[in-house]
Amino acid sequence: MDDEYAKLIRRMNPPRVIIDNDYCEDATVIQVDSVNKHGILLEVVQVLTDLNLVITKAYISSDGGWFMDVFNVIDRDGNKIRDEAIISYIQKTLESDTFFVPSSRGSVGLKPSEDYTSIELAGTDRPGLLSEVCAVLTDLHCNVVNAEIWTHNARAAAVVHVTDGTTGCAIEDPKRLSTIKKLLCNVLKGNNDLKTAKMTLSPPGFTHRERRLHQIMFADRDYEKVGRAEEENIEDKSSRPDVNVLDCIERDYTVITMRSKDRPKLLFDIVCTLTDMQYVVFHGVVHTGRMEAYQEFYIRHVDGLPMSSEAERERVIQCLEAAIERRASEALELELYTEDRVGLLSDITRIFRENSLCIKRAKISTEGGKAKDTFYVTDVTGNPVDPKTIDSIRQQIGHTGHTVLHARWKSSASAKPPQKKMMSYLFGDFFSTRRLQNFMSIRTYS
Repeated sequence: MDDEYAKLIRRMNPPRVIIDNDYCEDATVIQVDSVNKHGILLEVVQVLTDLNLVITKAYISSDGGWFMDVFNVIDRDGNKIRDEAIISYIQKTLESDTFFVPSSRGSVGLKPSEDYTSIELAGTDRPGLLSEVCAVLTDLHCNVVNAEIWTHNARAAAVVHVTDGTTGCAIEDPKRLSTIKKLLCNVLKGNNDLKTAKMTLSPPGFTHRERRLHQIMFADRDYEKVGRAEEENIEDKSSRPDVNVLDCIERDYTVITMRSKDRPKLLFDIVCTLTDMQYVVFHGVVHTGRMEAYQEFYIRHVDGLPMSSEAERERVIQCLEAAIERRASEALELELYTEDRVGLLSDITRIFRENSLCIKRAKISTEGGKAKDTFYVTDVTGNPVDPKTIDSIRQQIGHTGHTVLHARWKSSASAKPPQKKMMSYLFGDFFSTRRLQNFMSIRTYS
């Protein structure tokens, strides 16, 4: 009965999306008004980030039964969104009655689809792990068509889409899937891994790949520190995100503030983690500068209560720090463009391993017979890669008109934190009265 009532309310109050390129000088303003439901903020942010849009500012309010969000967005080149196809897609997607991103908290495993088989992996990170995984898949005549790999805090997670190397179709034979599971689990366990990867056939349904990676690493407890803070050097401490959890007794909220180096998809990573930890964002502001991002959220648990214990606060801080750090890399970014073939990823990762490179993150994609792979790498000690090593890799891969390898350094070191610890309580000294007036005026124009 409650579900039917919620559907009726939604039909009577359909979502409304307003996209304005005139209001703000340096960004496109997107306003979303809708009936409130758990996870709607994540759904909206997910749509924008999947289009490679950068959220520079945001105002969030979802008290009562109504949700209102305002985003200032730009493209990766820093320009307003002028493409009518993208604008139309945003509007139609967010206003659709069927718009919903289902949650999946199932175990790590194998999931066949019509086009490919999705393999989810988790284990202890070590040099050469991805190479070993790719070698096993190649020996089993599996072709990797898409993949994303994250490492954090000595743990590794991956979502890999494979097809049969001969037919190009999804792998559905139960015996073959069982063999894949057995061999990959052996690779993931290594010699001394006490955490055994669980690989089973996942239930039907689709989960956003990057959200799934957050869920896998969260389930693998990558947020638990492998070393104590006092054992870290000063430079490491200063580069970590600054997350604070405080009580707002007057309104019965928990207030979370975060400072970290700005980067694409930062807001998605934070909201994804809060949502999957069963917290609801009632109010929030997001502001990004040239180097640093500031986020502040007023939250409660889904049961309507704020955080009640110091242990819960500490766990939330650890999980948000992990969410920020998983995608951040002090590494050399290597972009490879080449003709796709069965075993390509196995060969590339083997070359990396033989040149003593550690893969911190990777994103693999293929389309139309072409492969576009991005790797974030360091040497085995975690330090920058020697340029001579990259020259050697280029020679081994074959730097031709059909194969191109670009290299550039990516740093996630945070801007120097300010002396004053800022706690703005939503619209204090950080978001001035004038900014608030600007946000509120956006709400009323149409």
